[in-house]
Amino acid sequence: MPEGDTVRRAAARVHQALAGRTLDRAELRVPRFAAVDLTGRVVHSARSRGKHLFVVVGPDSRDTPGHDTPGRDTGDHDRGRAVLHAHLKMEGRVHVLRAGERWRFPGHTARLVLRAGDVEVVGTGLGLLRVLTPAEADAAVAHLGPDLLGDDRCWDAGTAEAVRRLGERPGRTIGEALLDQRNLAGIGTIYRAELCFLRGIDPRDPVSAVPDLPAVVDLARRLLVANADRAVRVTTGDTRRGRELWVYGRDGKPCRRCGTPVETFRLGGRADPAEPSDSPDRVAYICPSCQPRRATLGANPTEEIT
Repeated sequence: MPEGDTVRRAAARVHQALAGRTLDRAELRVPRFAAVDLTGRVVHSARSRGKHLFVVVGPDSRDTPGHDTPGRDTGDHDRGRAVLHAHLKMEGRVHVLRAGERWRFPGHTARLVLRAGDVEVVGTGLGLLRVLTPAEADAAVAHLGPDLLGDDRCWDAGTAEAVRRLGERPGRTIGEALLDQRNLAGIGTIYRAELCFLRGIDPRDPVSAVPDLPAVVDLARRLLVANADRAVRVTTGDTRRGRELWVYGRDGKPCRRCGTPVETFRLGGRADPAEPSDSPDRVAYICPSCQPRRATLGANPTEEIT
């Protein structure tokens, strides 16, 4: 399931594969941008911001001054650059392949195809794909809270800002607040479950009932940082297959700490109005013994902002 660490790894793979190389194939298989031609351009970089993925492509050498093209900005540094903005949502994946290698996924799921020489990057099942100017790309994520995988040098200020944002709605459930990317960017339902378990928090409790919010934010960051370079998430410290997580995906199974059966319930709304209301991505997992309720349910569950 794509969360902040997954998108960070995807961005790193794309950057390693394409940065500094000229595109000889570029297909955006979405109607609005299908006619955008990025061939002949050099990939500048790939980066992540929370759950968002950006690929920055340099100016087209065929451009002439005054000719408007996707990605052209008024600043000299960004002039002519195009930014591919993708969100993996629930099903998105990024594949880095050898050019000409047989795809091991249905071709109709491919939304983005970028090839440079002997390397090909394919994005499948992307929930969002569009071409923006650098300024538009910045604006697209301006609403996000501090990135849990952001610059270490800025993290003290990031913690304070995330705590401030979480505290702005004290009656909201902490489970919903942690998924709201406007508060802090990068947490999905897996990290919500594991974070709340490790802090002994019932995600249905209101933010106001949660002790030591700075410690919650700090642990969230440490969990994502620890997994930023791992192919398989581990929150238990045990990398053996089937023992990586504390409660996520363990409905009805004994708590690894106390043996009480893990419970599940729905909490929160939908990340996308088109998503089925019974989608499992809104399921919360808890150990009722290790995560006792501290207060009654706060405000009515509301919709997650991605």
